[in-house]
Amino acid sequence: MNRKKAVFFDIDWTLWDDNNDIPDSAVKAIRMLRQNGHLAFLNSGRSKGHIFDPVLLGIGFDGIVSGCGTMIEYKGETLFARYIDNDFAAYTIETVRSFGFKPVLEGGSYLYFDDDEFGMDPYAEKLKRELGSRLHSIREDWGKWDIFKLSCSTVNARTRECIDLLQPHYDFLIHNPAVLEMVPKGFHKGTGIQKVCQLLHMDIRDTIAFGDSVNDLGMFETAGTAVAMGNGAEEARKKADYVTTGLFEDGIWNGLRHLGLI
Repeated sequence: MNRKKAVFFDIDWTLWDDNNDIPDSAVKAIRMLRQNGHLAFLNSGRSKGHIFDPVLLGIGFDGIVSGCGTMIEYKGETLFARYIDNDFAAYTIETVRSFGFKPVLEGGSYLYFDDDEFGMDPYAEKLKRELGSRLHSIREDWGKWDIFKLSCSTVNARTRECIDLLQPHYDFLIHNPAVLEMVPKGFHKGTGIQKVCQLLHMDIRDTIAFGDSVNDLGMFETAGTAVAMGNGAEEARKKADYVTTGLFEDGIWNGLRHLGLI
């Protein structure tokens, strides 16, 4: 038996696609991984309030690193949580709005946004479909949020000016000219792996990260072994120790098999 490993999986386009379809081979591989005595974690930029799909969670994971390392759960217990203070959250909301941002607050139980800000914005419509009662109003819950990070629509916003003002407090993940994420300074998926190792007394060399995009680079730079999906971004593939096949080409199965874990 290999030494116990902790394997961290990104969600979007690593475990499932935009329709939340998960390859059967990925489910089988992760279950076999755990049967072989290793640990399986989700490691996502999504906050925990946005990780509740019963099919995804039904695969079986030992823990969840969510919100870019700001919350860690293990065996159903919260071991670490770094909330944004609500007074500072209020300041942040008012500030980003003054630059034309439309914020979504991401928490452990709920996400928050004001529908009238977004109109028929496709991202907002997707959130409403997916979250239902887990989606609350920023305005109606003012000052009572439990949040770890923010996502913002930045269409026609003064993005650079806002980043320059708030960069002492947040790291910014710019996905495209229309969307960015704001994470408390110094937190990312890689710090989540470090914290898990600290809490579980594991060697960082015994960690493996599976991902597909630039927001997985923190994992790749931290983990003992980095595996990029074959469908992943070029930068992620270049930074990986191994590039497996694509999501629907048995990428998880082939990657874990290559590493000798299943």
